[in-house]
Amino acid sequence: MSEILGIGSRVKHPSYGDGVILEVDVAAYKCCFMQFGLKHVGKEYDAWEVIEAIEHTASVSFTEAEKSLAKILQSWMGVSEKIELGDKWDDGVMILKPGDDSLKSKEIPIDTFFHKIVMVRDRLRVMEQRINSSKMSDEGKVNLQQYITRIYGSLTSFNVLFKYKEDHFRGDGGK
Repeated sequence: MSEILGIGSRVKHPSYGDGVILEVDVAAYKCCFMQFGLKHVGKEYDAWEVIEAIEHTASVSFTEAEKSLAKILQSWMGVSEKIELGDKWDDGVMILKPGDDSLKSKEIPIDTFFHKIVMVRDRLRVMEQRINSSKMSDEGKVNLQQYITRIYGSLTSFNVLFKYKEDHFRGDGGK
C-alpha cells in the first residue's frame, strides 16, 4: 500500500471487521474496530478494504480528530448525543397496573424506560443508514423507509418524556 491513510479513514479488516483509523504512527495505524476495539495495524498491510480514504495530513488537531471520530461513530453505530429526560420526570416512576386486582403492579423508573425508548430510536437510525447504504433497489429502499417513518409516528406518544423538542420522534407529519 503506497497511499498513507489519514485519521478518520474507514476500513474493513478481514479478521477485525469494520474500523476507523484514529492515529497514524511511524510504522502503524491505530484503529478502532467495532467488535474488537483498538488494534495496531502496520502501514504496509494491504489485505483490508479501504471503505473511505481520508487524506493524510502531517498534523491533525485533537478537535479535528474528535469531530471525525464522532461523525463516523454516529454513522456506523448510531451513537448519538446525550438525550435528556424532561426535568418534570426526574426521579419519577412508571406504574403498570393490571386490570385484575389480584395481580401486583410493576414500578419502573422513568429514566430506565426513557433510556430504552432512546435506544429504540438509535437502532432505527442505524437501520435507516444501513438501508440507505445497501445495494437494494431505490424502490425497496423507499418502501422500507416508509415503514420506518410509520414506526417513528407510532413512537410520538413518548415525546412527552423528552426535555427538548428537537429530540422528539417525528412521523409523516414531522419531516
